[in-house]
Amino acid sequence: MPLIWRVTFADQSTYDAKVVGFDQDKDVALLRVDVPEDKLRPVPVGTSADLLVGQKVYAIVWTRSHLQPVLSGTEDQCGLRREISSAAIGRPIQVVIQTDAGINPGNSRIPLLDSSGNLIGINTAIYSTSGASSGVGFSIPVDTVSGIVDQLEKFGKVTRHVLGIKFAPDQSVEQLGVGGVLILDAPANGPAGKEGLRPTKRDTYGRLILGDIITSVNGKKATNGADLYRILDQCKVGDEVTAEVLRGDHKEKIPVVLEPQQEET
Repeated sequence: MPLIWRVTFADQSTYDAKVVGFDQDKDVALLRVDVPEDKLRPVPVGTSADLLVGQKVYAIVWTRSHLQPVLSGTEDQCGLRREISSAAIGRPIQVVIQTDAGINPGNSRIPLLDSSGNLIGINTAIYSTSGASSGVGFSIPVDTVSGIVDQLEKFGKVTRHVLGIKFAPDQSVEQLGVGGVLILDAPANGPAGKEGLRPTKRDTYGRLILGDIITSVNGKKATNGADLYRILDQCKVGDEVTAEVLRGDHKEKIPVVLEPQQEET
């Protein structure tokens, strides 16, 4: 992501904006721009916790060189119970708003408003087979965004918790005829490794020895990688979780304390 952006205001004046931080997982960035106070007209921040099925919402869309009038739409009947995958890393983004407002490619990170003009989400994706709007758009709920922005403002980054493992693709586990998350690697200095979770390895003859297969966390079934992400997204740094693993022909329950994700170097 560029460190300097150009921000254009309604009167077509432009200013440089610096990136304070960004969250690749949720497709959210925070910019700082120094402008005269009279140019700033902040959008009131609403809440996404109490949205109702069929509630009227509005999406502001960008086309080519200027902002178009807002396009109205209604929240889809599935409401906040949708889940999409992050284009950046492939992990699921949970509980997004699904709307039939006309959102097109290039409209990512543009506001979704309620009928009172309050911010309730940030548009992030569409479902389309043609590349154009098909009336199925997705937005990150503002309650999620607010938590991310607080961390970006204070620390310049979002600190996420990790279990400290790498796991096999779901298809590989299915071919083995088992359900769960197969651990490929669990570094000894990571949360899982410290507690003795076993990675997949080869013996002296080159034969594959399967590692632990996580079948549930905190009593919630983990049949694949998306399930594991979904469960862990409800936790935070320092939480102790109980991982139930299939080890050989028996199951074990192993407590693991989640640690902050280390920055890549």
